Amino acid sequence: MMSAITTAAAAAAPNDTTTNFTDILKNSVTENFVSDISISKIIITMAISFIIGFFIYLLYKRVFSGILYSKSFNVSLIGMTMVTSMVIIAINSNLVLSLGMVGALSIVRFRTPIKDPTDLIFLFWAAAAGIVSGAGFFTLAAIGSIIVGLVMFFFIKRTSVETPYLLVVNCDGDTSELAVHKQLNTSVKRFNVKQKTVTNGNIEMTLEIRLHDKEGSFVNQLSGISGVKNAVLISYSGDYVS
Repeated sequence: MMSAITTAAAAAAPNDTTTNFTDILKNSVTENFVSDISISKIIITMAISFIIGFFIYLLYKRVFSGILYSKSFNVSLIGMTMVTSMVIIAINSNLVLSLGMVGALSIVRFRTPIKDPTDLIFLFWAAAAGIVSGAGFFTLAAIGSIIVGLVMFFFIKRTSVETPYLLVVNCDGDTSELAVHKQLNTSVKRFNVKQKTVTNGNIEMTLEIRLHDKEGSFVNQLSGISGVKNAVLISYSGDYVS
């Protein structure tokens, strides 16, 4: 009799386990996806997204070091943060909608060229901040944005790098070339020959130089050297490794 009861209990155990697991899965889906979105949650989420996006906007404007500043791109960072948080709120509210959003967003392609890699970091930052804010992790969004902002400000704005210059010199032979090198040894902090082109009766050199100061008066001294045809100093705003 006892053996029959034990066998019956053992046979019923897998069904109970399956039922319990199914109930847990259903409860998890029910708790995580709610169709009713409160107005207060929407307002708070969008307000925090705007504050974080505005912080990204101010930091980008402050640390921008390119040639042409694009205000439209900078404003789009605020819009991206808020739009992304709005999408995440919608995804969290409905399971079917979340699956549809994943399929719809997977076919979207953005073809706007990003010339500066730093701009790409700000784009991902705005999108990530919107995702985290929309998911309700406001503390993570705020503290994470502050940390990222401090790192970006320190490495972009506070890093002191000597301004590089390019010097293009045309001379007529080896003697005048040696004279140019001798003059540069006394006039600039350091220099490096980047390119040298030798043709009949002409030597063209392109040198990267670092000045003691921002004075370029030594160019006139180079032009006065016998055999030097011309000397041109060019300032370049690109990035160099010091």
